[in-house]
Order: sequence, then structure tokens, then C-alpha cells
Amino acid sequence: MEDVFKPATGIAAPALSPALKLYSLLNDILSPEAQLKLCRYFQTAAKKRSRRHLAETDEFVSNNNDNILMDPMARSTAYQKMVSLCSNIRNEVRTDIQINNQNILPSFLDLPNLSSAIYSAELCSRLRVFLVACPPTGPSSPVAELIVATADLQKDFSYWNISSVKGGVDAKELFHPYITLWIKEKRLALLELCKPDKIKWPCVDTQYSTTPFVDDIYDRLKETLAEYDAVIRRWPEYLFSLETAIADVEKAVIETLDRQYADVLSPLKENIMPIKLGLKYVQKITKGTVTPFAVCKELGILLNSMKRMLDVLRPQIELQFKSWGSCLPDGGHVTPGERISEITVMLRTKFRGYMQAIMDKLVENTRLHSPTKLKKIIQDAKEGTQESDLRVRIQPLKDLLDNAIEQLHMVFETQVFIIICRGFWDRMGQDVLKFLEERKDNRSWYKASRVAVSILDDIFASGMQKYLGNALQEKDLEPPRSIADVRSMLCKDAVNDNDNNYFY
Repeated sequence: MEDVFKPATGIAAPALSPALKLYSLLNDILSPEAQLKLCRYFQTAAKKRSRRHLAETDEFVSNNNDNILMDPMARSTAYQKMVSLCSNIRNEVRTDIQINNQNILPSFLDLPNLSSAIYSAELCSRLRVFLVACPPTGPSSPVAELIVATADLQKDFSYWNISSVKGGVDAKELFHPYITLWIKEKRLALLELCKPDKIKWPCVDTQYSTTPFVDDIYDRLKETLAEYDAVIRRWPEYLFSLETAIADVEKAVIETLDRQYADVLSPLKENIMPIKLGLKYVQKITKGTVTPFAVCKELGILLNSMKRMLDVLRPQIELQFKSWGSCLPDGGHVTPGERISEITVMLRTKFRGYMQAIMDKLVENTRLHSPTKLKKIIQDAKEGTQESDLRVRIQPLKDLLDNAIEQLHMVFETQVFIIICRGFWDRMGQDVLKFLEERKDNRSWYKASRVAVSILDDIFASGMQKYLGNALQEKDLEPPRSIADVRSMLCKDAVNDNDNNYFY
């Protein structure tokens, strides 16, 4: 053993071969006693080299380490030193493997397993003490590097056919209590940020016309997933507890939005919640004059935020869990992403319910006053009523719909605006369709229905084009299902009329 300590090079010391020959001359190399004595020499050498490496981290496990705990830079340096220690131990064992393969040592001496038992046990002991002295508060970059270095060392030992020893390096066993604690604490910290009193709600217009609260939480969620990437890719079983924590936070975000915007959601509740037949209309009568529903900016912020969650923010979370799921062995009883999918279903159901309730309210606005009731306009049409007269009669409804579309554009982002406009268009078409199905005997209503449908198509298509222009796709301007059904019914009636005239 040289007095000057040098890193392992993978080359046996020049004196090793002559020393072994001399030992063989002085001792009966075939006797168990001589073999045991030689093994102990190599064990002593391994312990000496191990202690030289450990000495570089002694300061981090001493009682006087307050500076390390308080100074982030000092903590980072300490963890980097521990990473270097893992690397040095790896090099020692790899060097012993190389020496063992040079056919210098006697066959009974398995140097890699002999030395690695010492290196692994002493390294594990040092890591355990270090983690207690400088406890990791989360999977930050320095901590993640140590996790990777420890796990990779254990993996290399296995690859090199190094026998595991009691008290040796077990990366998962070392970090398990910390990982489970991190996930619990991260969950609680993020849930705390979802409490209404912790949120600064916007007083001015924001990018995307959404609440910054949603983007802030999802930025933190993405940071969390990035931090845990090294952990999950090595031990994918932690995916499930992390997924549960993320899903709980997402659920809290949705609940917080519901509470914050409860006032603007209140008018929609009667259209979302199941109501006994007739109760809704009895309530309207008892309340007297009904106030027209207006889409306010706050409602726009809520639905824009939910749409952004569905289309932009959550897919990134889902993609990450899908990627991690590929790391899991086949045959598991639980599928990764199930909790995240449950949140997707819940959010999509709420969003769809609110959108449909808004469409219902907008249609109800058209029924509040006689001049804007589409069914009444059609029903009052006489046999000889001219199209120009019908257009005059339908003008108040057109004005109401134009104003409604303008209001929708002012508060909703593009996709939400398109969905509501097309839904509103479809609901108006449903009114015409239902009217025709119930009253097939009056041909004068068919002409009025054709004019009404034509005007509805023009109002909604031109309205969306006016505000969105080239942002619209061709499918956005196609008449919705109910309008197509009305046209189909009117076309069949026209064909039947021609057939009847032919036979007469």
C-alpha cells in the first residue's frame, strides 16, 4: 500500500505480483489458514482505501454541521461530495474486477466480492448517517443526483455479479422514508395553495382570459413531476402515491373554482341540477318578472380556465404519467393514470354541464318576450305571409341573438365561444324541429320554418365569422344536427307535395 493515496486506476500495483509469489514461498498457500490470512490482508487494504474515501465526507456527518443545514450552497456541495463518494467506490470495485481478471491473484481469492462487501457496507453506513445529519427536504437536483448515483451503484454491483451483503447499499431502502414523506408534504403544500384565502384573484384582464391561479398550480404540478422523474424511472411503484397526490390537488383546484365563482354559477344551477317536473316554472311564476340571463366576465374566466385545463394544462400531466407507466412491469393490478382519468371525467362533466346550462339560459332569454319567441313567430304566420314580412317579424329575435353572440365573444376564448354559439344554434333549431314534429298539419308553418332556419343559419354563421374570421374552421360553420334535421323534414314534405300534385 503506497503512502500517497491515489484514485483507483484499474491497474494492479507493480509490487503485487512479486509480493504474492513471496507469500506463496513463505506460506502453504493450499492451507485454509494461509488463504484466510491472505484474504484478511486484502480486506485490510480495502478498509484503508474505504476510510480514505470516507474522510472526504467526514465534515458532513459531524455534530457541527449547522452551516450545511442553513446554507443551500453548502447543502448542495455536501450532496455533490456524497455523489463523488459513490463514484469513487464504484471505481474501486471496478478496479478490483480488472485486477481479478489479470490472473495475478490465486484462484481462491475473489477480490471483487471481498472488497465490495466492505465498500458497500461502509458506504451504506455513511449514507445513512449523512441523510440523518443533512436530511433531504425534497428531490431537488443535488438530492436526485445522489439517488441516481446510489441506485446506479447498486445496479452496477448486480450487473458485475457482486453478491449482496447484509448492511450493504440498498438505494430504495435508504431513500424510501424520505420519498414517501416528500410526496405527503408536497400534497399538503399544494392543497394549502388551493385555499381561497391564499389566492390572489385577478382584478384586471389576464392572458388567455383565465385566472392565474390555475396556471400557477399547474406550473407547480409540472415542476413536481419533473423533480420526481429520476425517482419514478428507477422505482415506478412510487408513481401511484404521486398520482394520488396530484389528483387530490387537481380536485381541490376544481372545488376552489366552484367556490370562488359560486355567485355567477348560481343562476345555472336550476339548469344543471335535476328539478321536479313543473317546479322550475312554478318558481319563475312565484318570483314574478324574470331577469334575462347575462354572461358576465367572471363566468367567462371560469369556463376559459376550465377549457385551458382540459386542452392545454392537464394533457401535459396525463402525458407524463403515461410515459412513467411504461416503466412499470406487466401484470400489475392497478393501471397508472386511473386517478388522473377520474379527474378528467369530473372536470369534463362539470364543464359540459355549465356550457349546456348557459345554452339553456340563452334559449330561455328568447322566450321571455312575445316578439322574440321563435315558435310564436312561426305559429302566427298565415298562408299568404310573404318572406319579407316574416323577416320583419323575426328582426327583434335577430337583434337579441346578435347581441348575445357579441356578448359571448367579449367574455369567452375562441373554442368556448364556438362551442356555445354552435350549441345555442342547435338549441334554436331544436325548437323549430319540435314545433314541426308536433304540428305537421299546417303547411303555412313549413314556409315560416324555412325562412326561420335560413335566418338562424345566417345569424350564427355570419356572427362567428364576424368575430373570428380566419380562425374558424369549415366544420365550425356547418349547420348543427337539429338544423339539418329540420331541412330534411322540410325537403321530404316538399317531395310529398310534388308527388300528390302529380297524382291529382
